[in-house]
Amino acid sequence: MPLPKSNQELDLHVSRIELKVTSIYKLLYQINDFVLGLIFLTGSFLFFSDNTMFAGTVLFVIGSIQMLIRPFISIIHDFHLSKVKQKQKWDNNSL
Repeated sequence: MPLPKSNQELDLHVSRIELKVTSIYKLLYQINDFVLGLIFLTGSFLFFSDNTMFAGTVLFVIGSIQMLIRPFISIIHDFHLSKVKQKQKWDNNSL
């Protein structure tokens, strides 16, 4: 049984500022992941030698801290986006 036309369509309204905010946080997340990968890769290579094992361990600790940063980027993004939406709602209601 086909759905009525009104239920088949999805109408999305996303403002330019919301897209810009999301793209900025997405870029931050990707940069963090790339640097994280480089740190863990370098730490892995430094782990092969007894002379550089301490430096490798330090890089693993730094990488672990960066892994903790990932959810904060996401949380801050969600908070920032909610503030933008709230401001847009306020601006639309004041017209």
